[in-house]
Amino acid sequence: MAFNSFSQGPAAVTPFRRGEDAPVRARYAPSDIVTLLWRERMLMLVVFLAILALGVAAAMTLHPLFSAQSSVLVRLGQEYVYQPSAGDAARGAVPESDAVVQSEVEILSSAQLKQQVIDKIGLSRLYPKIGSGYATATPDQRRLMMGRAIAAMDKGLKIVSTPGAPVVRISFSHPDPQMAALALNTLLDQYLIYRRSVLLDQAAPLEDQRKSFEARLAQADEAYENFLGSNNIGDFEAEKASLAQLQSSLQQQKFTADDQLKEKQGELDGLTQQAGQLAPEIGLYHDVDHAAQDKLTDLKVQRENLLGRYRSDASPVRDMDAQITALERAIASGAMQGEGAKRVGVNPVYQTVQSDKIQAAAQISALQQSSEALGAQIDQVTERQLRLAQLEPQYQGLTRDRDVLQNNVRDFTVKEQETEAADAIARQGDDSISVVERPVAPTQGKSLRRPVLVLAVLLAAFTALCVGLLRVFLRPGIPTPASAARTLDLPVLVTAPMKSSVGGRG
Repeated sequence: MAFNSFSQGPAAVTPFRRGEDAPVRARYAPSDIVTLLWRERMLMLVVFLAILALGVAAAMTLHPLFSAQSSVLVRLGQEYVYQPSAGDAARGAVPESDAVVQSEVEILSSAQLKQQVIDKIGLSRLYPKIGSGYATATPDQRRLMMGRAIAAMDKGLKIVSTPGAPVVRISFSHPDPQMAALALNTLLDQYLIYRRSVLLDQAAPLEDQRKSFEARLAQADEAYENFLGSNNIGDFEAEKASLAQLQSSLQQQKFTADDQLKEKQGELDGLTQQAGQLAPEIGLYHDVDHAAQDKLTDLKVQRENLLGRYRSDASPVRDMDAQITALERAIASGAMQGEGAKRVGVNPVYQTVQSDKIQAAAQISALQQSSEALGAQIDQVTERQLRLAQLEPQYQGLTRDRDVLQNNVRDFTVKEQETEAADAIARQGDDSISVVERPVAPTQGKSLRRPVLVLAVLLAAFTALCVGLLRVFLRPGIPTPASAARTLDLPVLVTAPMKSSVGGRG
C-alpha cells in the first residue's frame, strides 16, 4: 500500500478501520517514540524552560540556614523517684534510663517551652517577617502570629536521642547564625527552669489535699465534740473502762455486804436463842449466920475458965460439957445454920448477850442499807453502760473517721515536707541534667539552593517529557510508515509527501 505523509508532519487523516466498527490503534516501537518526541522538541523545550525558570526563581529566594549545635547529658535524678501521695506502695520506684531520656525530649519539644523562648527573645527579633506588626495586632492576630512562630521554631529545631544512650542532641537552624546560637542557648536556659515546674512542683497539690483533709478533720472534730457534749461524756473509752471497774468493785462490795449480812443474821439468831436461855437477874452474894458457932466458942471458953476453978468432974463443968455437946449436936445437924443477908442484880451475861443482839441488829440494818445502796448504784452503772453500748457504734464511726483523717493529714504533712525538702535539694542544682556542649554561632550555613535547582531541572525535564508523550499519543492517524506496517500487518511500499492545501483544497 502507499503511505502519504506531510512534508511538515504526519497527515491528519481518519484512522484506518478493520471491518465496519473496529478502530485500528497505532503500534509504536521505541524508535518511533524517539522520532515523534524529536518532532515535539520545540514544545518540550518551551515547557522545560518555563518550569526551570520557576525553579530557579524559587531557589534564588532561599537563604542559607545556620545550624547551632548542642548536647545534653541526662541522668536519673531525685525528681524521677516515685513518691506516692499517700501510703508507701511502690515508693522509691524509678523508671528506666530510656524512659527518662524520652521524658526530657518531650519537655524539650513542648510548645510552651518554645513560646517561652520566643517571649524571651522577642517575636519580631527572632522572626521579623512573622512578627511584623505584632505590637499593634489584636489578641486573635497575636495568637495566630505566635502559633506560626512556634511552628517555624518547631521546624528549625531538631532533637535526636539514641536508644541506650543518655545524651540528647539538639540543633536549631536560622538564617542568622548569631540568632541561631542565641535561640538555642535561650532554649537550654528556659528548659532547665521549665523542667523544674513540670517535674518538681508537687507541693501545691499536696498542700491542697492537706488543707482539704484538715477542713474535713475540723468537721469530724466538731461532730465528735458535739456527740460527747450532748451525751455528757468526757472521755468515752476512759468512762467505759471506769464504769467496768466501778461495776466490778460495786459487785464485789455487794457480795461482801451480803455475806456479812448473812453472817450477822446468823449471829443475831444465835444471840436471840442464848438470850432466851438466860435469866435477866442473878444473886450477887449472901451473908452466912455465925451465931451458933460463936456461942459454941464462947461455951468452950467458959469451960476452960471453969476448969481453972473446978475439977473436970465437977457439976458446973459437966453442965458446961452438956451444953457444948448439945450445941455441937445442933450445929452438926444444921438446925442452928441461918441464911444471912442476900443481894440480887442484873445478869451480866444476859446483859452482854442483849448488847451483842442490839449491835448485831444495828449492823444488820446498816448492811441491808449498804446492800440496797450498792444494788442501786450497780443498777445505775449498768444503765449507763447500756447507754454507752448504744452510743458505741456512733462513737466508733466518729472515732474511725477522725483517726483516718488525722492519719491522712499527718501523711500529707510529712509527704509535703519531704517533697519540699527534695525540691529544695533538686532546685539547688540540676545534677541530673548537664549541658555537654553549649551552642556557639555556626560559621558555615547550609543552603537548599542546589537541591532545589537539581529538583527543578528534574521536574522540568520530566514535565517536558510528559507533555511530549501526551502530544504524541493524542495525535490522530499513523505517524510513521513503520508504525503503519506494524499496525496494519501490511508492507509499506511507497511513501509520498502530501502538499499543503492551498485555497481550501487538499
